[in-house]
Amino acid sequence: MSLMDRMRSETETQLEGETRTDSRGRAVSVRTDPFGEIKRKIHEEIIEEVDPGLLDNKDNPELVRNTVSSIISDKMSHVDKPLSRGDRELIIKDLLDEVLGYGPIQTLLDDPDVTEVMVNGPFQVYVERKGKLTLSDRIFVDDNHVMRIIEKIVSPIGRRIDESTPMVDARLPDGSRVNAIIPPLSLVGPTITIRKFSADPFLVEDLISFGTLTEEIAEFLRACVEAKLNIIVAGGTGSGKTTTLNVLSSFIPKTDRVVTIEDAAELQLKQDHVVTLESRPPNIEGKGQVTIRDLVKNSLRMRPDRIIIGECRSGEALDMLQAMNTGHDGSLTTAHANSPRDTLSRLETMVLMAGMDLPVRAIREQISSAMDLIVQQNRLRDGTRKIVNITEVVGMEDDKITLQDIFIYKQTGFADDKAIGHHKPTGILPKFIEKFDSMGIEMSREIFFPPEGMNI
Repeated sequence: MSLMDRMRSETETQLEGETRTDSRGRAVSVRTDPFGEIKRKIHEEIIEEVDPGLLDNKDNPELVRNTVSSIISDKMSHVDKPLSRGDRELIIKDLLDEVLGYGPIQTLLDDPDVTEVMVNGPFQVYVERKGKLTLSDRIFVDDNHVMRIIEKIVSPIGRRIDESTPMVDARLPDGSRVNAIIPPLSLVGPTITIRKFSADPFLVEDLISFGTLTEEIAEFLRACVEAKLNIIVAGGTGSGKTTTLNVLSSFIPKTDRVVTIEDAAELQLKQDHVVTLESRPPNIEGKGQVTIRDLVKNSLRMRPDRIIIGECRSGEALDMLQAMNTGHDGSLTTAHANSPRDTLSRLETMVLMAGMDLPVRAIREQISSAMDLIVQQNRLRDGTRKIVNITEVVGMEDDKITLQDIFIYKQTGFADDKAIGHHKPTGILPKFIEKFDSMGIEMSREIFFPPEGMNI
């Protein structure tokens, strides 16, 4: 345990209890920071005294940090309250986070083991570590404190949040996804949800080591991307869809021109020829909105070899399918769905949301013609993420789209808080295997058949 972790552990036991009234008029017990008043007073003095131009200096962050740290240390020397050395260092660290970072949650954002941060009002901050949710020791002073941090997040990227626009999607400089929602919509106070992204995006080798997929499945997916199959990654919230999409995009040849389209840019492609597009909400007059659907339509005029849509949620699904059916093969996207069959139903619903009065059969023909592969991903009870189905979209049979599983994950049990199971092939050769051959992509047929003795 590091010195800072030990200090935090010691301070956590010092958090004082207090009864306050929540937004619904109920008396609730909350934790308060025993050093809150000291931090508030020094922070206000720093804001008044420090030149704003210094804080905006992005060229020399070390100079900014050293200067602010020196000012904080000087002010701490004038504090009358008796404090231990550990308390002083912790207060200085928290004040630095307040001035230069995102306040109480900066420590959590810096922790590589934390994958998600959830602020439920000022006095309750949860984190996700290894797929498990736990209550952290971090707290804010009050609702205004949380609002100040939200403003600090959304202002640099031109977003706003107020009573007229009480919800906002944003991103941190490192690409982490942020959602904030405030009263009157949130009854617990201002709420922040941050989905952290690793500074170094996960590679396929990482997913193999995590058990998300096997080497054979990784080899198969690489071949599918190189063969320019259209792939949709489906799963529930927090199942790892975007991480898998990132890994799939890493298989795209560097010679291809890639256009990515997202609500908040978070894909981390390593190719040189990438154009990143981001949607825009309406301004304060309610004008200037640019939707994902607008960007998909525009991308078709940008001569893309591949189109990657961060997530399909509504009418853009129709434009995506049309693009896939008109020569933009090798496109990738994600969608919320609980199974491959549910994914098709979701696509049908999203196409209808485009406002086109299309018969269901026409929509299904579009889907079956455009989509080649569904990668279904789930988060299991133990918090691990697994690709549970690799499913081929075979075509139409009467009025129904036919599917066939190529690989599946079979869970056989649960012990010691861990899911027990394995990935296995179903013994079915995909119909598009001939496309691999015609494009010179080597793919052993053996990976599609279970080893002798393995039950299907």
